[in-house]
Amino acid sequence: MRAATMEGVKQPIVVRDLPDPKIEANGAIIRVEANGICRSDWHAWVGDWTWIGLEFEFPHVLGHEFCGVVEEVGHEVERFAAGDRVLVPFSQGCGACEQCLVGNTNVCENGVSPGFSYWGGFGRLSQVPLADLNLVAMPERMTFLEGAALGCRYMTAFHGVVDRARVSAGEWVAVHGCGGVGLSVVQIATALGANVIAVDIDPAKLDFAERVGAVETVLATSTDPVAAIQEITKGGAHVAVDALGIRATCQNALGSLRIRGRHLQIGQTGHDEQGLIEFPIDVMLGKELTVVASQGMPASRYGAMLNMIEKGRLAPSLLISRTVALEECGEVMDAMADYGTLGFPVIDRY
Repeated sequence: MRAATMEGVKQPIVVRDLPDPKIEANGAIIRVEANGICRSDWHAWVGDWTWIGLEFEFPHVLGHEFCGVVEEVGHEVERFAAGDRVLVPFSQGCGACEQCLVGNTNVCENGVSPGFSYWGGFGRLSQVPLADLNLVAMPERMTFLEGAALGCRYMTAFHGVVDRARVSAGEWVAVHGCGGVGLSVVQIATALGANVIAVDIDPAKLDFAERVGAVETVLATSTDPVAAIQEITKGGAHVAVDALGIRATCQNALGSLRIRGRHLQIGQTGHDEQGLIEFPIDVMLGKELTVVASQGMPASRYGAMLNMIEKGRLAPSLLISRTVALEECGEVMDAMADYGTLGFPVIDRY
């Protein structure tokens, strides 16, 4: 199969032929039709997340935001067959641990993720384990581009906004960082009837946030975002989201909350923070703040999200900024070093 391969940490991405994956008894081989290029891919490529045990043997095939067509299934698979169009959740379960048994496959004790635990969607083929548990049927009218847009960023935002932070109509929601996951939060929270304030250092990203629903924007390079949000909301946001995972966005999000506000952590840290960010504990105690986090989304929750898409309440495809060929993966990854991408870049030509 053709694949854009990671040859080493920070080494150029190379497109070459690799062996096709082999089928497992409970798995399915997917012919990838579209795959989003996510900042999580960039983190892995630059060598981040070694502090949580992420290491690769090279060459390695990244890509965890893909959808496609089932090429082959193992003899134990019952729910899917060759020719089925499928979505591939990136947070996948084992089906046997305590969390899986109560439906929380996204935080499986033995969980795996395509592109990290095994070769993913930067290749033409990927073998997904435990297919009956870890695949989702794609709606007939959904295109592959739309399917790829549901990858890590969008589904994590949906789970975070709907299930974890429980955003409701009329609330103020401050989104700190308007990359792909931040823009997803903007659109989803808006669809729920919330008033969204978008915060970023890039005017182009703030313009994009307005197009997908933000009612206010704050350019953090010229305005103190905490003071601005406190003023706009007359007391602070009900929900604040750190959608980037750096010290500034996390602490600004916490600072922008009103009494009894909820902080939603979606952004993962990079090399500077290495998983550790200081929290203003005394302020959190005084305001009785709540902190929750979102890690992917269980496959069983896709129905709720797909229903909102089919009814026109959500439109993840609006977040796709460009489509690229496999050979352009390296260029997109390079641009992420200084946050130079907008929305969702998606591979659709293999």
